[in-house]
Amino acid sequence: MKKIGFLSFGHWQDVPGSSVRTGRDALLQSIDLAVAAEEVGVDGAYVRVHHFTRQLASPFPLLAAMAAKTSRIELGTGVIDMRYENPLYMAEEAAATDLISDGRLQLGVSRGSPETALRGSESFGYAPGDDETDADVARAHTEVFRAAIAGAGVARANPQMTGTNGLLAIQPQSPGLGERIWWGAGSRSTAVWTAEQGMNLMSSTLLTEDTGVPFDELQAEQIAMFRAAWAEAGHEWQPRVSVSRSILPLIDDETRRYFGLRAQADSKDQVGHLDGGLARFGRSFIGEPDVIAAELAADAAVQAADTVLVTVPNQLGVEFNARILEAIVKDVAPAAAWR
Repeated sequence: MKKIGFLSFGHWQDVPGSSVRTGRDALLQSIDLAVAAEEVGVDGAYVRVHHFTRQLASPFPLLAAMAAKTSRIELGTGVIDMRYENPLYMAEEAAATDLISDGRLQLGVSRGSPETALRGSESFGYAPGDDETDADVARAHTEVFRAAIAGAGVARANPQMTGTNGLLAIQPQSPGLGERIWWGAGSRSTAVWTAEQGMNLMSSTLLTEDTGVPFDELQAEQIAMFRAAWAEAGHEWQPRVSVSRSILPLIDDETRRYFGLRAQADSKDQVGHLDGGLARFGRSFIGEPDVIAAELAADAAVQAADTVLVTVPNQLGVEFNARILEAIVKDVAPAAAWR
């Protein structure tokens, strides 16, 4: 059985047609959508993290509020750009949020994606060294963060206060959180690195490479390489793999009005240039629930993954997105043999 989660970017904009006009709207409606999603049987509520733009940015207050209002649903990110993070402060926030949620936190982290700010992480105080890349910074921060949530000593104790000069760990600690860290991998080689590091794999609707094969086949190859590398590394627990998909079942006049005309235009992969190289973007799945189910059943990467994150048009409001998610859980997933 596959887990189904929603993934929201948390856009807000004061324009006609938007139900999410302010940052406060985006935050409060994200909490409400997590509650509604849990009620209709969705397994996960995930938020994207972007800086310097009108989208969700600081995830931990939001995830903690979601946790306080729900009891079952997983709560996560997809993904936190680790270039921007103080890894020890993040470790404290993550552990506290995980304890509030009773162990439901699933943290997706990565190097991040192209952004609105030029060298935005440098404004947060994190600049690459002379021989470093942005990816190096993100991976170094992730290494410190993971060590901290695993209980490693990271600061020298003050003997006058503690009676020792040993190393102190961050507090609180949340046992098991280390096995619920995911790396957002945009390529096959990064997926192999993710497995070697012992993190779960999160793969989106974008791959930063193209071999000419359909997106789902390239992503399925990425997943297979991840699992092979995991087995070779000999980790003692079994990882999870998630893929993201844009899934929009046409279930009434409103959904047809918003998305009916896009069904044919968005039904194919796209290839474009990103960060100086070719990238392949996955198609959208728009149509009647039974048609979408058949298409998803033939998606090689969806079949290989154990978790599917559905990107939602959050600016259309909580009630609209809850109806979409309910249709996916009750109509699409059973017909696609996910449940």
